Amino acid sequence: MSFVHEFVQGTSPLTLLMLHGTGGDERDLLSLGRAVSPDASLLSPLGKVREGTMPRFFRRVSEGVFDMKDLVFRTNELADWLDEASVEHGINPNHLVAVGYSNGATMVSSLLLLRPETISGGIALRPSVPFVPEVLPDLHGKRVLLVPGDQDPVVPPSQAYEVARILELAGATPTVAQMEAGHGLGQKDADCASRWLVGL
Repeated sequence: MSFVHEFVQGTSPLTLLMLHGTGGDERDLLSLGRAVSPDASLLSPLGKVREGTMPRFFRRVSEGVFDMKDLVFRTNELADWLDEASVEHGINPNHLVAVGYSNGATMVSSLLLLRPETISGGIALRPSVPFVPEVLPDLHGKRVLLVPGDQDPVVPPSQAYEVARILELAGATPTVAQMEAGHGLGQKDADCASRWLVGL
C-alpha cells in the first residue's frame, strides 16, 4: 500500500497533498506547493499506474475515458495510505488539503466523492469529472477550488463546472476560477490557489 513519496516539513498546521499529472513524479509539484503556501508541509506521492513509462494515479482507456474499476481501487488505496502517512508524518487530516493537476486533479475530486474523511478540502487544476456517484456523500464543510483553462485542448472548461455542480449537490462549497490558459500551469494558477487558501 505504501507510496514512494516526498515529505517536506512546514511550519504551519497546514499540509498540502500534491498530486501530479500524467508523466509527473513525486517532486513535480513541490515548487508549486511552496508557491501556493510557503509555510505548509508538503506530502507528494508518486502515482503507481504506468501509461507506457508515464506515472499516473489511475488507468484510463483513452483520452478522457477512465477505467472506473481502477479509479475506485486507486482512490481507496491512496486514501488508506493517507491514514498511514498522517501518522508517520504527524499530519492532521483536518488540515490536509489536496492539490492536484490534471490526472491528479481528477483524483482530488474522486477522493472527495469516495473518501471525503481523508482530506479537508481540495484544489483541482484542470480537472475532469471522475464519475457521477449514485449516492452523494455528505460534503458539508468542504471547500474546493476548481481551476480550468479557457483554452485547454485536453480538458474542456465545462468539466470543471460539472465537477462543481456535483460537489455542490453533495453539500460542498466549490469555487470555479477559470484561467486564461491552456492545459499547462503558470504563476497565475499558484496565485489563485494561494488567495483561495487564505479564506480556508
